[in-house]
Amino acid sequence: MQELSLNILDIAQNSIKAGASLVQIEIEEDRAKDFMRIAVIDDGCGMDEETQRRVTDPFYTTRTTRKVGLGVPFFKMQSEMAGGQFSIRSRVGQGTFIQGTFVRSHIDRMPLGDMAGTYCSLVMVNESTDFLYTHTVDGRSFAADTREFKQVLEGVSLATPQVLEFIREYIQEHLTELYGGVIE
Repeated sequence: MQELSLNILDIAQNSIKAGASLVQIEIEEDRAKDFMRIAVIDDGCGMDEETQRRVTDPFYTTRTTRKVGLGVPFFKMQSEMAGGQFSIRSRVGQGTFIQGTFVRSHIDRMPLGDMAGTYCSLVMVNESTDFLYTHTVDGRSFAADTREFKQVLEGVSLATPQVLEFIREYIQEHLTELYGGVIE
């Protein structure tokens, strides 16, 4: 995967398959400390201890359509290659927490990529799941929350092209503000 946003998309899709009603995506960056943290948290069915141990093995998957599962192993590899750490915590019936940290300026850190597109892709094909995306840069943050969008839109589908375009522009505008004019 060429961008971290694609890993986030894959891990969030795992959360949806695990029956999550809420998937939280947290990105935290501190440019002065040269630090980046990405976490995906869900309230899905969770994993037992054996599955948690095996989920970082690319040749382990619960899918029947293919024999490899690369999203979590790639995310782990990318965080470790970029001077960071990977962690996963899960409890059956309670959900899963997956986190990767990165040395922000590390030469091997993949670019974050198109988070607005990633968020909109998740929203477009998973209307029954709520998504909370929080992005923090140097202590300043914003959030995009489907629960709030749904409340304001009073029954209008979030998958409507005009709504998705609004959400994309909303995220792009706030990211531009956070980064001081140029999205990094």
